[in-house]
Amino acid sequence: MIRVGNAPCSWGVEFADDPRNPSWRQVLADCAEAGYRGIELGPVGFMPEDPPVLAEALAGHDLTLIGGVVFRPFHDPDAWDDVMDGAVRTCRALKAHGAEHLVLIDSISPRRAPTAGRATEAEQMDGAEWDAYRGRIETVARMGAEEYGLTVGIHAHAAGFMDFEPELERLLDEVDERILKICFDTGHHSYAGFDPVAFMRRHMPRISYMHFKDVDPAVKADVIARRTGFYDACGQGIFCNLGDGDVDFPAVRQTLLDHGFEGWCTVEQDCDPAGDTSPVDDARTNRRYLESIGF
Repeated sequence: MIRVGNAPCSWGVEFADDPRNPSWRQVLADCAEAGYRGIELGPVGFMPEDPPVLAEALAGHDLTLIGGVVFRPFHDPDAWDDVMDGAVRTCRALKAHGAEHLVLIDSISPRRAPTAGRATEAEQMDGAEWDAYRGRIETVARMGAEEYGLTVGIHAHAAGFMDFEPELERLLDEVDERILKICFDTGHHSYAGFDPVAFMRRHMPRISYMHFKDVDPAVKADVIARRTGFYDACGQGIFCNLGDGDVDFPAVRQTLLDHGFEGWCTVEQDCDPAGDTSPVDDARTNRRYLESIGF
């Protein structure tokens, strides 16, 4: 059975300490009201880290905690303590609530931000830097899988060093699939300039978890041409409502069904927390769209 959830980033929650964030209780209430039955943890520290407090709130809204994201600079060797802090705290929270999915995302790098969406222009790591980078991802993946019993997925993300299809496939070739699966984000794959459905068809056996995101092709063309930063692009609406962009969601659904996918697909419509749109309205619209195509 395919189940559909949502995530705090759809309410603009990217960093736990952003004063523009809505309250975590409001996000839970909105998520449930919009028709979802699962939610992600959001950035560590946004949801309460006292398990009974969060458990009571989740139960009060009939929500399942699906997973959590470690969005930290895996590319920066000097930030290793920060990466591990986020990873350990996230693993503990997921384990406490019986959640399954630990998602690893290399956060935005100033070296890669100007070439988001431009695979042929993006700076690449040298051999030694890549080996160390892969090793940091592998260390966290092994911890999550072997120490906490979680399903760990790598998630490509615009403006980080795990962005474009060739580097994602290289990592998959080099890290044991028993400890590292794929959390596949349809929108980031499109933003990077590749075909999400074609990638899914090649790699479905390794995809353990889905993030549903759509991309406005006109905004994408503009932000790539202007080398607009990722968060500014979010403010300009690059991630539009599902079904309004260039991701073929009926084909995504069919690919999932063809391969017998079971589990969670989570809507992640990154947005500006101080933007003009209503996150709960967008959440409702996205849920209605997914229902209309069979999710």
